[in-house]
Amino acid sequence: MTGAAAKRSSSGHNHRAHPSNSAVSLLCAPTTEGRNKEAPVVSALLVTAAPTDRRAPAGPVRLGSVTPEAYRAFLGSRSGADGPSFLQLPSWAQVKEGWSHQLVGWGREGAELSGVALVLLRPFPGTRKYFAYLPEGPVADWADPDLDGWLSPLLGHLRSLGAFAVRMGPGPAYRRWNAATVKAAGGPGRRLSDVLADEVDPLGTAVVERLRARGWRKCGGDSEDGADAQPRHVFQVPLAGRSTDDLWTGLNQEWRRNVRKARKSGVEVVVGSAADLPEFYRLLRITEERDGFRLGRSLAYYERQYAVLNAEQPGRMKLYLARHEGEILAAHTMLAVGGRVWYQTGASADHRREVRPSNALQWRMLLDAHALGAAVYDLRGVPSTLDPDDRAHGLLRWKLGTGGQVVETLGEWEIPMQGTTNGALYRAFQAYLARR
Repeated sequence: MTGAAAKRSSSGHNHRAHPSNSAVSLLCAPTTEGRNKEAPVVSALLVTAAPTDRRAPAGPVRLGSVTPEAYRAFLGSRSGADGPSFLQLPSWAQVKEGWSHQLVGWGREGAELSGVALVLLRPFPGTRKYFAYLPEGPVADWADPDLDGWLSPLLGHLRSLGAFAVRMGPGPAYRRWNAATVKAAGGPGRRLSDVLADEVDPLGTAVVERLRARGWRKCGGDSEDGADAQPRHVFQVPLAGRSTDDLWTGLNQEWRRNVRKARKSGVEVVVGSAADLPEFYRLLRITEERDGFRLGRSLAYYERQYAVLNAEQPGRMKLYLARHEGEILAAHTMLAVGGRVWYQTGASADHRREVRPSNALQWRMLLDAHALGAAVYDLRGVPSTLDPDDRAHGLLRWKLGTGGQVVETLGEWEIPMQGTTNGALYRAFQAYLARR
């Protein structure tokens, strides 16, 4: 479900895409390659940045386009719960229609890559200007004291491509609430912002301050749900260091009862194939109609996503099906990158919901994520409302049953490029988004 749709529904689980536009040819094809896949080295446009911190290493930053091979090698070197998002995979650029893209990398001269970014570029009609979008990226060391050492050259590079504004989604978390804390805090009119977080990430707090000091603006300001294209609040189940028994006892009583009910009723969970995507899509349309949201995705979109992600790495995207008496009652998609696994999109039938096919699916997916050695299982977006009478609360309540945490990300941040024309285009773009 989209970040916006997550606020309205209790059964879809995805990220939001921008509306399609006419396709644009690739602006800058990859031109360089690392020495090897284990140690990609930057060899591209040289941009020298003066260090802004006495502790920062000296030397210029080399920044420019990199090959998919070097890019993937760098992503492979970063794993764990804070590893890269699937939205920063090279293959994700092929999922998106109406956007051109560039794979960018940077590092100290003669050294290995220290950061990369998938940059999506959307044309502004009638101009040679672009809106640059780094979904849940860049993949970088946000604790680097010399933030300007790579961020300033990155902005300069994007401006040279014709970007009039840049939006990005920094990786560090901001705040976390345990499931028990959120459940206990529910009530009429209550929201997450009313509840003291169980954990505040000091790195996330520092990044917010540093971005604001450099002129970046948080999308939607400090409003709780923001104006982000990706969900600002997500729900995650930590897996590292836990056994399957730990995961089972982490479920609340209702979830354990529903998983047992599904098993007793004969619900069978299997991993499907591309041939099952039409049935998944049929169930998704039923879910959209029932829960009053519209993702705006076509069957071709999901077929393309399934094909390109699995071409990049077999098994990266899986389709799970829950069957009962020979009929598919629910279907969920799962994505895996390094130490992270995501439940992306869910769909279910209107009938026989009493046999709990969705609970059976999620329990199987949770076990499979654990078997993969994942550090975290991410159920994607949740709304910020804690009001039981709010329709959107149903989605949060359902995910709380898995016993994980609500994680507030840093959200998405934008900055317009300098110049009168860029400023005018940015204001026009903001007005367009406000009308959507």
